[in-house]
Amino acid sequence: MEKIKAKDIGLGVGLPEKTCSSRLCPFHGHLKVRGRVFKGRVVSTKSTNTAIVEWDYYHYIPKYERYERRKTRVSAHCPGCIEVDIDDVVKVGECRPISKTKKFVVIEKVK
Repeated sequence: MEKIKAKDIGLGVGLPEKTCSSRLCPFHGHLKVRGRVFKGRVVSTKSTNTAIVEWDYYHYIPKYERYERRKTRVSAHCPGCIEVDIDDVVKVGECRPISKTKKFVVIEKVK
């Protein structure tokens, strides 16, 4: 079996150390990353090849002239070449819809 060469996807992320043979990997497969890129924290990895990523932001309420905290949770595809665990900080990028809920892919584990 020949070794699959990893391609550079841009976005200022490095290549993963491991290799995988998944076609849904942006580095070793045919999945294109386009659109928005977010940094968040992994809160769940119970599903196969899926990570639930969450990030916080502040929303301004004009009536009360104050901010409230909100959070966004997305399901992201986690390719086999990137190993993530709960409480890891990762960078996710938008891609084509992979399933009903997965429209993001994990592209980097932030140190």
